[in-house]
Amino acid sequence: QVQLVESGGGLVQAGDSLRLSCAASGGTFSRYVMGWFRQPPGKEREFVAAIRWNSGGSYYADSVKGRFTISRDNAKNTVYLQMNSLKPEDTAVYYCAAERSPPTYTLGSEYGNWGQGTQVTVSS
Repeated sequence: QVQLVESGGGLVQAGDSLRLSCAASGGTFSRYVMGWFRQPPGKEREFVAAIRWNSGGSYYADSVKGRFTISRDNAKNTVYLQMNSLKPEDTAVYYCAAERSPPTYTLGSEYGNWGQGTQVTVSS
């Protein structure tokens, strides 16, 4: 089991950038696939991005491809989500998730470890 704490959310204007961080503890961080998910107001949780344990591969939802970048620092037990060119439709609670071997990387049901979430609000 690993504990996850997100930070870095806030209120920004369209076109701005934000970097979310997720600090992990209690497990061997380097062995986990790390994912970011989000839940817009009134909608279901959705996949945003995921990165393999050795940064050998990263995966993105089509809606964020080219604007968001996921990265990880295994020495700091931290995963990041750099969000550029933010849009109002990016407004959501963003969650960090961890799992050793999620089959598809993109389904929330495949992840057993979740943070508490951080709010991102993008105004137009």
